[in-house]
Amino acid sequence: MATAPHAAPTLITSVQRALRLLEAAASHRDGAPAKQLAREAGIPLPTAYHLLRTLTHEGYLLREKGVFVLGGAVERLAVGGAVQNRRSRLEESLHHWRDALGVPVYFALYREGEIDLVAYADSPHAPAVSEWANFRETGHAHAVGQCLLSQLDDAALGDHLDRHPVQPVTRYSVSDRRALVERLAATGRTQPVVERQEYALGTVCAAIPMMVGSNAAAMAISLPLHQQERLLPAVEQLRSGVGGLLDALAFSISI
Repeated sequence: MATAPHAAPTLITSVQRALRLLEAAASHRDGAPAKQLAREAGIPLPTAYHLLRTLTHEGYLLREKGVFVLGGAVERLAVGGAVQNRRSRLEESLHHWRDALGVPVYFALYREGEIDLVAYADSPHAPAVSEWANFRETGHAHAVGQCLLSQLDDAALGDHLDRHPVQPVTRYSVSDRRALVERLAATGRTQPVVERQEYALGTVCAAIPMMVGSNAAAMAISLPLHQQERLLPAVEQLRSGVGGLLDALAFSISI
C-alpha cells in the first residue's frame, strides 16, 4: 500500500510576521523605527504598522521617541522559561535520588515565614507520606519542618512558633514548645534530623539541612516503620551527594 504524503504544517502568517518583528526589534538595543523593522523583517509596511500596534498593546514592544524597543512581556516570557527550566532540573534531581535510594524524596524551603514543600518524587512502590495534617502548621512534628526550623535564628523561630503553636500530632510528637526548642538546639543547624512516627503513624523520616540562596532548605526521605533500618544509611547516602545536588538546585527562590 502506498504511503500517503505528509501534509505540510499549517503556518499562521501573522504569527510568523510578528515574531520576525520581535526578532528585528531585539537586534537594536536602542530601538528602531517601524520602517526599519518592516524592512529587516521583510514585511510590507502597512502590515508591519498593524502588527507593531498589536505587539505594543500587548506589552511585547514599547514605542519611545518614535522607535520600538522590547517591552516587559518579553522579559516575563524569558523569566518564565528560565523558572520552568530550573523546576525541571529540580524534579530531575529528585527523581534521580528517588530511584537511587528507592525511597520518596522531598525538597522544601522556609520562605516568607512559612514551610513550603516545593516538590517531591515518589513511586507506587515507595509512596510519599500523605498530608493528613496541615504541613505548614505542623512543622514541629515532621523531619522537614524540624530541619528547617533548626536553621532559623531565635527571633525567626519564636515568630514561627507564635503563629504555629506546638501541639502533639501523634502520641510520639514533641509535647510542647520548650521541648521542641531544646531538641532543635541539640540538633544543630548542620546535622540531619530524624523523626519516628511524630507526624504519621507507621512512618519514619529523615531530613538534611541545606541553603538555597539566603533561604533555609531541606531534603528529606521517608520509609515505612518496618523498614526503618534503611533510614540512616539512605539519608547518609543522600547527604554525601548534596554537593552535586546543590549545583542542580542553584535556582531562583521564585519557583
